[in-house]
Amino acid sequence: MGDAENARRGTRINKFLSEAGVCSRREADREVAAGNVTIEGRTAVPGDRVDPGMTVLFHGKPVTAETEEILIAFHKPVGIVCTAEKRERNNIINYIRYPKRIYPVGRLDKDSEGLILLTNQGDLVNRIMRAGNYHEKEYEVTVNRDLTEAFLDGMRGGVYLPDLNVTTRACTVRKTGRRTFTVILTQGYNRQIRRMCEVFGYRVVRLVRVRILNICLNDLEEGTYRNLTPKEKKELFQRIERSYSAPRGHRDF
Repeated sequence: MGDAENARRGTRINKFLSEAGVCSRREADREVAAGNVTIEGRTAVPGDRVDPGMTVLFHGKPVTAETEEILIAFHKPVGIVCTAEKRERNNIINYIRYPKRIYPVGRLDKDSEGLILLTNQGDLVNRIMRAGNYHEKEYEVTVNRDLTEAFLDGMRGGVYLPDLNVTTRACTVRKTGRRTFTVILTQGYNRQIRRMCEVFGYRVVRLVRVRILNICLNDLEEGTYRNLTPKEKKELFQRIERSYSAPRGHRDF
């Protein structure tokens, strides 16, 4: 198969291994480079693609593509880290102990709690989380002192974050109590809400993500997960139908 034809067909070997639940894409790249993967009896090289029906061996054992599409909603507790990295003792995958390989859709920092989606569909992850797609994520925030109109207006208008040298997008902020408010973001820099509050001299004491697009946390108990309903999936896929998965100059969420 020529290079041009190979580029147009099949699934990249690292993605194939990841979606089959063998290892992460990064780990797959290392295993391929080490010569531990074969496709149709030939030692695989980075960038190789797998067509349906091809025989793939990983350390001499056959690999079967995962056909089940998994998408679950999880109420992440404080202290759990949104990574599949096994070296992180408190990683989200070890906590959930799901029977098949899944990975988190984006991140929710260790000190925060609330809704995070997990799936085995790589393209779905990208379509939901690319900042350039402007998909909404909603948070309930509690801070350490009383809110002022100047603070709320400042948060709404976009905030320059000196540590990251970026200015956040304008966002929706609604006061819900003396020290509580909701905020809807369409991007997600590292610890963005906490950094935004710090610019105005506020400290976040509790942060809960309650919605991603049309998927809501509702009464899902902390530390538990559920499958998305058919209705939720249908609306979610409708909302991201025209979203792109490749980067266009924006940071991932």
